[in-house]
Amino acid sequence: MAQPHDQPPTHYALAYSEYRRYATGALLSNIGLQMMAVAVSWQIYRLTHSTLALGLVGLAEVIPVVGLALPGGQLADIFSRRRLVLGSSLGILACCLALAALASGHLVAPDAPALIAANQFLENLARRMGEQQVHFDSTVVPVMYVVIFFLGVTRAIMGPARSALLPMLVPATAFPNAVTWNSSFFQLAAMAGPALGGLILGFTSTGGDSYAPVYLLSSASVLVLIVAIYSLPEKPYPHSEERHGLESMLVGLRFVHRQKVILGSIALDMFAVLLGGVTALLPVYADEILHVGPRGLGILRAAPSVGSFLMAIWLAHHPPIRRAGPALFWSVTAFGVGIIVFGLSRSFWLSLAALFFCGLADNISVVVRHTLVQILTPDSLRGRVSAVNQIFISLSNELGALRAGTVAAVVGPVLSTVGGGVGTILVAGVAAILWPGLRRYGSLAVTKLPETEESVEP
Repeated sequence: MAQPHDQPPTHYALAYSEYRRYATGALLSNIGLQMMAVAVSWQIYRLTHSTLALGLVGLAEVIPVVGLALPGGQLADIFSRRRLVLGSSLGILACCLALAALASGHLVAPDAPALIAANQFLENLARRMGEQQVHFDSTVVPVMYVVIFFLGVTRAIMGPARSALLPMLVPATAFPNAVTWNSSFFQLAAMAGPALGGLILGFTSTGGDSYAPVYLLSSASVLVLIVAIYSLPEKPYPHSEERHGLESMLVGLRFVHRQKVILGSIALDMFAVLLGGVTALLPVYADEILHVGPRGLGILRAAPSVGSFLMAIWLAHHPPIRRAGPALFWSVTAFGVGIIVFGLSRSFWLSLAALFFCGLADNISVVVRHTLVQILTPDSLRGRVSAVNQIFISLSNELGALRAGTVAAVVGPVLSTVGGGVGTILVAGVAAILWPGLRRYGSLAVTKLPETEESVEP
């Protein structure tokens, strides 16, 4: 591994070739997956015109992620993290290709009784919740939910393994910088991916074929990640003498429960995004409120990531945050304010500005939370603790999408969004009272990552 003596501190992690390869593959694959997410949400909304259908996308993905995250974390502490990431990437590639085949007509969703019954159930449920102008006529919709479910299965395996692999690619002193660059690259992907996806959808026809190019490009991007991970040398992984049963699987949960700083940071993020997330409703805003179509949808989805990317670049060029606790709570509060402004806005440009501001605030929260989880967790538990963190993230993102969709079906998208922003601010206040240690937490600077649980201060 190359020594970074000639690199400035802001590029510390980038001096390591293994990290550069990993980050390049992750960046390009995330761009493709963000493109895919835009296409999936737009396709399902155009097929159904149902906010409930958008929320169910999150539910279809979160069930396997939550159900399999703890076993996935245990696998990351037992087996090769590189091979787990490689195998799960192949699974994601298969899901992208399946969506492309459905969209192009090469894979035809049959008029099977089970699929027709699923559509009837979903339409009746949507109408009971107050949505009258909905139609679940295409059997493509339930098949897409099945593909999204399997995408969640692959995420459950990949998430803990990827998180636990990252500290093995750089030394401890470069790890906070690697976290910040990871956040920068993710936000760059989340900025470019939706914009590209919306642009492609806007330039193609409104039929099913318009989605296939997006899904095919997503497949190609995941293939780049597979090549990058395959090129990495095999890393030694921790071998524990403990038995690998249910008891071992729950060790990560117990560790997080004891470490109040970790528990508070991931719980705060979970409830803030669970209440304040608006991504699931962006197709509704683009189509019915702001009237900007699929291109506008791509720009709306990219706006938070533009803010997050700029904040991540700023953080990467400055020392680790010195007052991480106050920064975390203020950033969550600011995120809630931005969501309220977006919910009330009828101007496309004001909506973009509000989402941009949300991205600025959210990135601070992401960097603080992810850094705390990794620097306070011993390597022997990092896979299982990352799995717990993934459960919290998935609950916030995917159940947040379900909450937004179902509440919008009852009270409308505006009240759903504004109420979520208010709830986010209230959550920040309650969390500041419940976890005073997190509120007072200081610098994120670190010189050595813990190797054992005994080396971690409670």
